[in-house]
Amino acid sequence: MAAYTLGELARLVDGRVVGDDSIRIEGVATLANASPRQISFLANPRYQQQLQQTRAAAVILNESELPHCPVNALVTAKPYISYARIAALFVPVPTQQCGIHPAACVSADATIHETAWIGPNCSIEAGVAVGANTRIGPGCFIGENSTVGADCLLVGNISICHGVHIGCRNTIHPGVVIGSDGFGFANERGQWLKVPQLGGVVIGNDIEIGANTTIDRGALDDTIIEDGVKLDNQIQIAHNVYIGEHTAMAGCSGISGSTRVGRRCAIAGGAGIAGHLEITDDVTITAMSLVIKSISEPGVYSSGIPVEQNRLWNRRLVYLRRLDEMANRLKSIEQKLGTIISKQED
Repeated sequence: MAAYTLGELARLVDGRVVGDDSIRIEGVATLANASPRQISFLANPRYQQQLQQTRAAAVILNESELPHCPVNALVTAKPYISYARIAALFVPVPTQQCGIHPAACVSADATIHETAWIGPNCSIEAGVAVGANTRIGPGCFIGENSTVGADCLLVGNISICHGVHIGCRNTIHPGVVIGSDGFGFANERGQWLKVPQLGGVVIGNDIEIGANTTIDRGALDDTIIEDGVKLDNQIQIAHNVYIGEHTAMAGCSGISGSTRVGRRCAIAGGAGIAGHLEITDDVTITAMSLVIKSISEPGVYSSGIPVEQNRLWNRRLVYLRRLDEMANRLKSIEQKLGTIISKQED
């Protein structure tokens, strides 16, 4: 079991210890559930009461919360970032394996690095290349002429279709499908004619893709996900979408075809972006928002309506339905007032 002194952790995150820097830390936990051998953190003031009651060995927090801390403290400017770096020390290291499991089906024309691992019930087709130290978990499928770079983890039951290129140091969670056909159909006299999806998918480096997320192949050009992108669970990325570096998307959001999203954007849960749009760098789209036109200026954008008591919502819905009527009445009043003012001025 990994263990570190509080002083060692402070040096890792360039923090300051208030209390006993020799106390040993053996894990991380929430404020409410931490034991005297674990470290916790406070990044949101609403949990201050839990801070005052915590049994943790130490708490990572900022200077303003120090007076409320009853245990050892690790003071940093950004507690959540510091927590992330410390928590990484306690991630269980999987047993190192390499080779091909006897229950895997690997084409003789595939290239598997000698340090890679292909788990049971995997199917690896011709022309596939798998890089060094990459782990392909149970039940994964990798289609013809696709590549997976070094130091990747495909957890299990993942489908990588043909002609997909995945970079290095990526983590892909169960149920992900990359390179399935995009939704391309042309209406011919009331019937739908399939448009062939001839492009591929290019996934950069240092990317994480959450469970059951789907990334469609391009119709002609490739669908592209740049370095450092983070995708949550159950996200839909349509054909020919381009997502810039270090953009993050939360669960159940989706992007329609041929839209370009810039770098360092944040797209919250349930948000939808229509097709053929341009979203510039450093844009935040809040939860349940619908984007139907391009965004050319950085900033925070919203269109979702927050929940409220049903009786209040029903009352406001009545007003919403009468907006046209009220607008017409207001226009009529303004015209009458304009006429009266003009007569007075004459």
